[in-house]
Amino acid sequence: MTGNLGHTTLRRKRRRTDPMQDFDRLPRVLRTWLAGAALPWAPASVLRTYGRALRRTGDAAAALAEVDRIEMRLVEKDAAKRITPYGAARLVRASKKTRDRTPKA
Repeated sequence: MTGNLGHTTLRRKRRRTDPMQDFDRLPRVLRTWLAGAALPWAPASVLRTYGRALRRTGDAAAALAEVDRIEMRLVEKDAAKRITPYGAARLVRASKKTRDRTPKA
């Protein structure tokens, strides 16, 4: 059973913490972004990725844009592994829609 993971081919890991508490501890901007993400990100992964991007860019909006680019790259990587072209196209379209809903810092 895949639960809410959908049909992704990306590797999954076992969690060692409570995912709801991890989600609640995220900054509001990341909680909003994660709620609209195309892929099932772990809160720790989003926080780590955003933190690296924020240190590199120094700007919250640019860091969120970097997280969006990383997610798009992962979606395209996952879509390339799909057998049916319909499934791949649908996932890429869904990811592009979530990028349009990215909150402003």
